[in-house]
Amino acid sequence: MATAGLLALLDDITTLLDDVATMSKVAVKKTSGVVGDDLALNAEQVIGFTPDRELPVVWAVAKGSLLNKVILVPAALVISAVAPALIAPLLMIGGAFLCYEGFEKVWHKLTHDAEDARHHDELRAAVRDQAVDLVALERTRIRGAIRTDFILSAEIVVIALGTMASAPMPQQIAALSAIGVLVTALVYGLVAGIVKLDDLGLRLIAAGGASRAFGTGIIRSAPWLLKGLGIGGTIAMFLVGGTILAHGIPVVGHGIEAFVEGMGSLGALVTMVLEGVVGVVAGGVIFGVVALGRRMRSPAQPRN
Repeated sequence: MATAGLLALLDDITTLLDDVATMSKVAVKKTSGVVGDDLALNAEQVIGFTPDRELPVVWAVAKGSLLNKVILVPAALVISAVAPALIAPLLMIGGAFLCYEGFEKVWHKLTHDAEDARHHDELRAAVRDQAVDLVALERTRIRGAIRTDFILSAEIVVIALGTMASAPMPQQIAALSAIGVLVTALVYGLVAGIVKLDDLGLRLIAAGGASRAFGTGIIRSAPWLLKGLGIGGTIAMFLVGGTILAHGIPVVGHGIEAFVEGMGSLGALVTMVLEGVVGVVAGGVIFGVVALGRRMRSPAQPRN
């Protein structure tokens, strides 16, 4: 009798773990745009510090990211239990914010590229300047990175919760907790690896021989890797955000379905492109409204 009960318990646990793993995979796929953006942004946050401070900064931000998820995951679960009807609107808000953030990044890149390069040079100069309080600078950067992570983590949690809204609460708790830990470990583990690529390259160059060429390749490719992560993350933000909005607005979703009907295997690709277009358009509209609101709130400049 006891053996049968134990086997039944183990079977229930196995089923629960399988369901959690399935939900986690779906949620991670849906949040890939935010995760990619999180990775690129946090890698950028620690670039410019001296090599001996890069990993401590990454670790400090990672601990802050875990604390963010300790706050956000229970809050999301409470909403799911008390007011599940809010999940869909929150998901739409998260998708809209993804599109807005992606469009803002593209616009900022097109209009402030030189300014960003100058800011990066100023940071490197500040790190080299002995008169600058590096402890205060480091703390300021860490606090800024944790604030940014809070916004991105909120997007991840809301989007992930939207993929499992109909699941039992124990599965939601397990899946969201697993996603919070795994995403944090993935993002900041990769960030630590990225910021240390230059050190690895220098060691390989110093070793000489065949490893010298490999080390040189690492040094040269590291900046392009970071740029690629940023571009890929931005594209994924439009795709994920556009998909959420298209599915949440029936006329748009049904319109895309009707357009790709009969296209066969090509339909999936066309659907993805159209949902990405929805993301870009939505991001541009929201960006325009926000920019107009900011202009209306700003004090009028005196005329000469």
